[in-house]
Amino acid sequence: MTDVAVNSIRRRTVTRDDSEAERRLEQHRGELTGYCYRMLGSPFEADDAVQDTMVRAWRGLDRFEDRSTLRSWLYRIATNVCLDMLRGRKRRALPVDLVSSSPPILESLGAPLADGAWIEPMPDDRLAWAGDPAELAVSRESVRLAFVAALQHLPPRQRAVLILRDVLRWKADEVAVLLDASVASVNSALQRARSTLADRDLTTSEAVSDVQQQLLARYVDAFQRYDIDALVALLHEDATMTMPPYALWLQGRADIATWLVGPGKDCRGSHWVQVMANGSAAFAQYRPSGPGGGHEPWALHLAEVAGDRISAMVTFLDTGRLFPLFGLPLTISASAQ
Repeated sequence: MTDVAVNSIRRRTVTRDDSEAERRLEQHRGELTGYCYRMLGSPFEADDAVQDTMVRAWRGLDRFEDRSTLRSWLYRIATNVCLDMLRGRKRRALPVDLVSSSPPILESLGAPLADGAWIEPMPDDRLAWAGDPAELAVSRESVRLAFVAALQHLPPRQRAVLILRDVLRWKADEVAVLLDASVASVNSALQRARSTLADRDLTTSEAVSDVQQQLLARYVDAFQRYDIDALVALLHEDATMTMPPYALWLQGRADIATWLVGPGKDCRGSHWVQVMANGSAAFAQYRPSGPGGGHEPWALHLAEVAGDRISAMVTFLDTGRLFPLFGLPLTISASAQ
C-alpha cells in the first residue's frame, strides 16, 4: 500500500473518530445549558459557558480515560467554567431584590442598568427536558425565574451543590468527586443552601398545568383588549410588575392598574405571540408603531402563578437581544396579524 493510500485511510479514520467524538459531546449540550443557566442566570452566558466547556472537552478528549462517565466529566468542566465566570462578580437579580417599589405616577423608567445586572429568560428549546413526570416537574420548576433568581443568593459552590443534588439528583459522593471536596463538606453546603432558599419563601407553581394555561390565556386576552379591570382581577393583591433592564418596579393591583392606564397606555392595541420560556408559557408583545398598522417589539412577558392568581409580571424590555434569542421577528406587518 502506498504512503498516499495510508495517509488517506488515516484522514478518513480521524474524520470518523472526530465525528463520533463530536456527537458524544453534543448529546449533552442541552442539559449542560440548563445547568449553566441555573448557575449564571443568563442564557447568553450559559451558551458561552457551554461552548467553553465543549472546547475544553474536545482538547482534552484524548486524555479522558473513562475513569468517570463522559457526562460527569463534562459537568466537572462546566462547573469550573461557571465558577471562573462568577469569581468576583455581582450576582444577577430581579428589580424586587435591588430597590424599593416605585410610585405608579412616574412617566420615565429611568436609565437601564448594565446587561450583567439582571436575571434573563431562557427559551425552553435550549434546554433538555427528559425523565419521568416527577423529574420533569422538578426540572421545569428549577428554571422558573423566581427560583433562578433565588439561586443567585447562594455562594457559587453552594449553588453548584444544590443544583447537582436537589435538581439533578446526583449522590453526595458524586458531587464530592466533581468538586474535589469531602462528602461531609458537600452535605454541609447543601444544608446551608437549602436554608437560604427556605428564607426566600419561594411559591410553588404547577408548570404549564391546565389551570395555569387557562389563567395565562385570560391574562393575554385582557391585555389584548386592554381591559385593565379584567387584568388586575387576575392578580394577587400584592402582585408585582417589574421591567428589566430598568430598576423601577410596582407592587399591588392599584399601582399596577394606575401605571397601565397612565405611562403604559401606549400598550393598547398590542399584538401578542406565545413562546415557551423558563418551563412555562411566555408572551412576546409588539406595540403599534404608526399609522401603517405595523407593530414593533416592546417586551417579553413572563408571569409567575401562585394558586389561582398571578403573583408577578416580569416584563423584559431588552427586545433587541431577547427577541432574536427566541427566534422572534423584529417587526410584524399589519397583514401578518
